Amino acid sequence: MKIRSALLPIALSIITVGCSAATATDSSVPLEETKSMFRKINDKIGVSPQITLDQINDAKAEGVTLIVNNRPDGEDPAAPQSADIEAAAKAAGLDYVAIPISHSGFSAPQVDAMIAALDSTKGKTLAYCRSGTRSTLLWSLAQAKSGMAPEEIARLAGNAGYDITPVRAMVDVLAAGQ
Repeated sequence: MKIRSALLPIALSIITVGCSAATATDSSVPLEETKSMFRKINDKIGVSPQITLDQINDAKAEGVTLIVNNRPDGEDPAAPQSADIEAAAKAAGLDYVAIPISHSGFSAPQVDAMIAALDSTKGKTLAYCRSGTRSTLLWSLAQAKSGMAPEEIARLAGNAGYDITPVRAMVDVLAAGQ
């Protein structure tokens, strides 16, 4: 147990090196049918590439009550930054949490923050980053730590068009720790 806990931060940051290759899968993967502009992982969460300020009202219309920003400020200076999205979300009556994930990797506190964010809302969550991949991978780690079976995590992410292979080993480790 102590070794697993000590290795978690190291493993999470090493695994992220492969995340740039874990973009949304190609169109040959059957995506779950949805009318949403966001990719549905399950009834509680959807993921998205960078959202615009205009899309916040679209998210609210789809039942989103929480927006989770997994994109660090400055990654794309032309994109709306965290404060802009937060202000627009709050103006629309939505909760907002920033859990930025840089290309240097995931950390145990980020996984715990995602668990807390998901547990804090009774409605739907929309998590976004540049492509939706980091949001999906962070969701995967959070679900594994919360006890969801790795096969189910992989299936749900795959239905949304995302491959969890870069974090699959850590998903298995976190799920086994339950």
